[in-house]
Amino acid sequence: MNKQITTLAVFYIFIAILFGAFGAHGIKNYVSDELIVIFNKGVKYLMYSGLGLMILGLNNDKFEFNLKWNYRLIVLGSILFSVNLFIYSFHESYSVLKNVVHIVPVGGLLMVIGWGSLGVKLLRCEKT
Repeated sequence: MNKQITTLAVFYIFIAILFGAFGAHGIKNYVSDELIVIFNKGVKYLMYSGLGLMILGLNNDKFEFNLKWNYRLIVLGSILFSVNLFIYSFHESYSVLKNVVHIVPVGGLLMVIGWGSLGVKLLRCEKT
């Protein structure tokens, strides 16, 4: 088990549940229904990242390669993706927040690279 990855995974899941509840109940008076959908997309991807990282962290000892760069890319990507969707959701009230939406695809790309390169490493793995 990798304690750092597993701990961050638990934190991601905790935040996703907390923000999911906030998205379902707390922001209805502040943002439009369309922006609630965007907020919840950030929650969903944070939860996916948390669950994926939990699997990686708990199974770290079974990999014959280092997860450091995959972990970093996934973490940075999920932060850029989800956090900027959370922030963007409030752009109707605070117009200065509108431009953070341009950072979201960078986060998505980093997650794709992190998970994709992990898949390549697994395909090249000798262990069965």
